[in-house]
Amino acid sequence: MPIYEFLCPKCNVIYSFLSRRVETEKVPSCPKCGAASLKRVPSRFGVAGGSKTGADSAGGSGDLDDPRIERELMRFASELEGMDESDPRQMARAVRKMTEIAGEPVTPAMEEMIRRLEAGEDPEQVEEELGDLLEEEMGEGGNGIAGEPGRDDGLYPM
Repeated sequence: MPIYEFLCPKCNVIYSFLSRRVETEKVPSCPKCGAASLKRVPSRFGVAGGSKTGADSAGGSGDLDDPRIERELMRFASELEGMDESDPRQMARAVRKMTEIAGEPVTPAMEEMIRRLEAGEDPEQVEEELGDLLEEEMGEGGNGIAGEPGRDDGLYPM
């Protein structure tokens, strides 16, 4: 059974729909807002990787389901066990490493947060000053790229 992905321009979120048969013409309604103007988008697995940074440069695809990335995340998790959570510089290194492993771009507010942590600033103060901006950049879809669509994790009937 095929899974089709559609973008709701109103919600700026990509939804996945399960079809019992191949459907090339049918367009479902948005499961959140009910809009009927969804646009079909290429599935993630069908799109070639973008930048060659972090995990991508090691031959990974940037897909968190990739076994190579999963191994890297497991290595990273063991490194985090010894991290001093009160050291903002270690926190900054951890955030940079996570974005590299995931192959995600660093937003301007995230870059500012990391820079300030690397300078040794108090994490609570940084969060207080940049928290709203970070949330705004994450957008409703939560993908971390301002203006870019987010992804809903659900699977809806078509």
